[in-house]
Amino acid sequence: MLVVVAAAAAGCGSSGPAPTTPGLAARGTTMTTTKPSRQDLANRVSLTGKVTMNPVFGLAAPVAGQVRYFDVKPAQATPTKPTRVANVWAGGKPTNVDVPAGATFAGRLVDDRVTVAAGMPIVSAKLAGYGIVADIDAAQAYKISDGLATVSAQIKNGPGPFTCTVLGTIAALPAGTVPAPPAAQPSGAADRQSGKQAPPPADPGPPADPGQQAGGGGTDAASEPTGMRVVCAAPADVKLINGAAATVEVVTAKATNALVLPVEAVAGGQGKGKVDVVRPDKTRETRDVVLGLTDGKVVEIKSGLTGDETVAVPGPDLAPAKPDGNGSSEGPR
Repeated sequence: MLVVVAAAAAGCGSSGPAPTTPGLAARGTTMTTTKPSRQDLANRVSLTGKVTMNPVFGLAAPVAGQVRYFDVKPAQATPTKPTRVANVWAGGKPTNVDVPAGATFAGRLVDDRVTVAAGMPIVSAKLAGYGIVADIDAAQAYKISDGLATVSAQIKNGPGPFTCTVLGTIAALPAGTVPAPPAAQPSGAADRQSGKQAPPPADPGPPADPGQQAGGGGTDAASEPTGMRVVCAAPADVKLINGAAATVEVVTAKATNALVLPVEAVAGGQGKGKVDVVRPDKTRETRDVVLGLTDGKVVEIKSGLTGDETVAVPGPDLAPAKPDGNGSSEGPR
């Protein structure tokens, strides 16, 4: 027994041959490859919402300019056509701001005659009936701010999915206010201050629009402030119950027949990436690519590949930045 143990110990000494592992590929050998493919792709953001009665939503300035409000009478019934509530004047031309049919004017969000930026909420409106409201956090806001064209909703244990029509802007709203009716004026002064639309002082006055002017505003239509949220309206044939939980899915962008690779094959982000193309002799060529949409599984390759390449998986490892003499860092060259 002692002889056997001694022989085994001698075999493990430093003077013996180094052990080998059969089947182990040489370092740097590409083990897995893939080829680009084509498919339709969409960026989707899922939000948690609920059915809400008479939700408030905001209307944003369509252009940058000076906002001029109309005096809007309180609605006596649910409007069946849009209600003009303001104009934004720029370059001597007005751009209309209308509350959509089925909703009522709820308040002004900025002072009359102030200069506003395009996209800034200036009017609050209230949907008559049921809507679906989904809150948005700061991380989601910029993802969906320009991508609200396609929105679907699903009621938990209820109807759906169905297309949900977005109302207004996702921006947070301040409290809305409606001024009291103006005091009685002599007939001449009343004509000048009846609420008829007028441009900024430097611009010529437009013609009156009697179909949209209404003297006197109510004080019972003021709206409370809101956070960032999506408000959308379901089709008329969808049964809704106030307070029911819902999921709202926003498709922020779409690409048809896009050239894609698995995300594991691509290094980089923010529109720029690198892939390792495997040549016929099994050597690698690191190539720059322009990235597009991703669904978390595949990523769109907008340029840099033809689609016929063989690509290594995983993608290239980018070398860490090296500090230069000034203490800054240089990326791989």
